[in-house]
Amino acid sequence: MKHAVVIGAGIGGLTAAVALRRRGWRVTVCERAPALEPVGSAIAIAPNALTALDALGAGARVRELAAMQGDAGIRRPDGRWLLRTSAEALSERFGHPTVLLMRAELVELLVDRLAPDALRLGTAVKRADPATGRVETEAGDLDADLVVAADGIGSPTRAALFPGHPGPVYTGHTSWRIVVPRPATPSPLGELWGRGLVFGIAALARDLVYCYATAPAPEGATAPDERAELARLFTGWADPIPELIASATPDRLIRTDLHCLDTPLPAFHRGRIALLGDAAHAMTPHLGQGACQAIEDAMVLAHVAAGSGDLAEYTAARRPRATAIARRSRTVGRLATWSNPLAVAVRDLALSAAARLAPNASAGRFDDVFGWRPPA
Repeated sequence: MKHAVVIGAGIGGLTAAVALRRRGWRVTVCERAPALEPVGSAIAIAPNALTALDALGAGARVRELAAMQGDAGIRRPDGRWLLRTSAEALSERFGHPTVLLMRAELVELLVDRLAPDALRLGTAVKRADPATGRVETEAGDLDADLVVAADGIGSPTRAALFPGHPGPVYTGHTSWRIVVPRPATPSPLGELWGRGLVFGIAALARDLVYCYATAPAPEGATAPDERAELARLFTGWADPIPELIASATPDRLIRTDLHCLDTPLPAFHRGRIALLGDAAHAMTPHLGQGACQAIEDAMVLAHVAAGSGDLAEYTAARRPRATAIARRSRTVGRLATWSNPLAVAVRDLALSAAARLAPNASAGRFDDVFGWRPPA
């Protein structure tokens, strides 16, 4: 039986481990953290990723744990719509809605689909040899036919394989994520775009709401009171944003600087090592496709591994698509965070005009993203 070693027990690494196991591989997942704590916040599973999870037999459980998203789109800070998309149109076009659940719930769901001894916590990988597949860990060496490097945006494996690559860059914006009780004031879902600022609202199960915000900031900056900083930045924005921010508790508020790989890697593999997810194509969150693309990576990699085994096929299948989506996300992020008043006025006018001239075209703008299907 062939053996795969997966470095990193995030969404992408665990999905790859499950997909490879279903293809008959023995899998070992090395995770440096001593425990899979319920860290992080919510995660959006778009139709392309939900289709992949269906293929792994996990889609039904994801739907049980998740909240289906209703009508969404883009609004001004005062709440007026600029662009609107109905949930029905997305489901009809792509066969699935976008759903949202807690990241920790998806991690647990994937771990439950591994062999009991597959996950090795507290096991840091020191080095992986692309020529032999030998993986050196603090607990001893492992020999692998395939090494899946899903070790995140700061991937040491990527740096070792491509030492000349510049690595991730700071986008100039930081982000906040909160999970709070659903407010008494009903609110449309989606994003509000202001001058340099973005605030997003999405539904979660159990009467919870997931919110995220971005703002320009020096890299590494923090505030003594992050909730107060959010309240200051979004003063005067439409209800229920002030209520949502006020209901945030420190243990449910996460601040993260936004980094991405602006320079694409020359390949997503070298020798027996395949890079996956943020290690291969870290992108900004503006399309909600970071985890979704990692899930796609996992499905394609398992398909290639069970077939020809030639990782050049994996690179050929994944690099163009993931690179294009990463660039599109970066472009949307720049557009959403314009701060020049004239540029913002032109942007808002263009979005409103597009909505009026083609009110049913919003869903079709995502055909190339949401329409992906895993290899048979």
